Amino acid sequence: MKALVLSGGSGTRLRPFSYSMPKQLIPIANRPVLEHVLANISALGVTEVAVVVGGWGAEIEREIGDGSRLGVRITYIPQDEPLGLAHCVLLARPFLGEDDFVMYLGDNMLPDGVGDVARQFAAERPDAQLVVRKVADPRNFGVAELDPAGRVTRLVEKPQQPRSDLALIGVYFFTAAIHRSVAAIRPSARGELEITDAVQHLLAHGGDVRAEEYAGYWKDTGRTEDVLECNRRMLEALVPAVAGEVDADSTIEGRVVVEPGARIVRSHIEGPAIVGTDTLVEDSHIGSGTAIGRGCLLRSTRLAESIVMDGASITDVPGLHNSLIGRGASVGASAQHRLVVGDHTRIEVAA
Repeated sequence: MKALVLSGGSGTRLRPFSYSMPKQLIPIANRPVLEHVLANISALGVTEVAVVVGGWGAEIEREIGDGSRLGVRITYIPQDEPLGLAHCVLLARPFLGEDDFVMYLGDNMLPDGVGDVARQFAAERPDAQLVVRKVADPRNFGVAELDPAGRVTRLVEKPQQPRSDLALIGVYFFTAAIHRSVAAIRPSARGELEITDAVQHLLAHGGDVRAEEYAGYWKDTGRTEDVLECNRRMLEALVPAVAGEVDADSTIEGRVVVEPGARIVRSHIEGPAIVGTDTLVEDSHIGSGTAIGRGCLLRSTRLAESIVMDGASITDVPGLHNSLIGRGASVGASAQHRLVVGDHTRIEVAA
């Protein structure tokens, strides 16, 4: 089996961060989302992976590399325009050949893995096996309608009146049969080759399409609040480890990771939390659910339930909560509020 990972999306819901970095590199527990995805794929025993990239391809390749440190071999495939998920399958056809493959959206987090679904697919080998999850509002998803035996009877992309609450959550297992359907479909009204149309074509021509309801944790990291929630969830699995320096005037409570080169000075850290390599935390209180990246400075600050990306500094800020601080950002106190605000930014200022 091979893997096809789709990482070309623009991430409009994550602006302003997605103006300066690909959404697939947003850190969750100090690892890019895409790295978590590739680790899940490696856990399946899959080693040959194609990653479809868009305009951020060079940065993704620079960060992820050839995949060897994650136990996989990566082939990068450029997609010049976002022309749909099935278009990605079309582009990857020479790489995929006649092999079975798992297709995985590069901004989805499934930390419990998809091993059970992969084993079922390998044992029964339907033409397609879709991973689905019940959602409160299916109108924003591709929706699968099933018969009592769990076979898919119909797929609908973002239906206004859904007849099912089973949403496609971004992981698909396919045999080579999908390629004939991808080649047969035409662009949708929004100008994209839809994977739901390809699977529907497969169904219409007698294909065996099944769905497996996912029982583990799943989060689409497309919005800031989703990133922060997922970060908190992932930090709960931390194994405490202190490889950096913690002085005698500091205290650490609960699941806390202090990476090599980090220094904790006259501070309190409440886990679960992680402090990245070469970061200085001084005269501060770091609350639970917080991930601080590499090379950061936090001084005289209280921070909780937040993500601080590499190279950021926060000084003299008495209370930050549920915050996402970008790479190299500088946050400091002032007698008066002064804001430099980019497009699509949301600011909340306490009275």
